[in-house]
Parts: sequence; C-alpha cells; structure tokens
Amino acid sequence: MRRVHMRAEGEVQGVGYRYTMQHVAGSNGVSGWVRNLRDGRVEAEIEGEDAAVQAVLDWAAAGPRGGRVTAVHVRDIPPAGGTGFEIRRDG
Repeated sequence: MRRVHMRAEGEVQGVGYRYTMQHVAGSNGVSGWVRNLRDGRVEAEIEGEDAAVQAVLDWAAAGPRGGRVTAVHVRDIPPAGGTGFEIRRDG
C-alpha cells in the first residue's frame, strides 16, 4: 500500500482537473482527495496499490484535455486507510 501527497502546477484550475482526477482515481481503485490551492496549483493525496497510485500519478502529469501541466511534485507519506476519493474545498 502506498500513499502520496502531490501538487500539480500549470494550467490546472478551471479545466476539469479535479473532476477528471476523481474519475481516474475511481477507475483505478484508489482513495484520497483533491483540491484547488489559492496559488493556482492543485493538491491531492492518493492511496492504494503501488501500480494504481502510479497510474493516477501518470495521468496527473498529463492532466485533462484543455489543461497544461508543467510540473508535478510527489512525496510519499504514511498510509492512512480510507475509502472513496473526494473533491475537497479549496485550500
């Protein structure tokens, strides 16, 4: 089991990034959350099997159609357990 904290930079707000990530996360069976940050980045925590987490991170680096991801910063954090993948209020 792996949990990561990530931040995506670029044109990642107003392009459906959070909603598409929620769909991608659900398709890969991972749990966690995603939210917009006030500085224009998107922040998320993703937890699941290694390959599933990596699949979501691979998508995160490309982003949705209409967006443009310039960087994704990822760090591993301790697994927390949980179910589902939610969109949180902006941080």
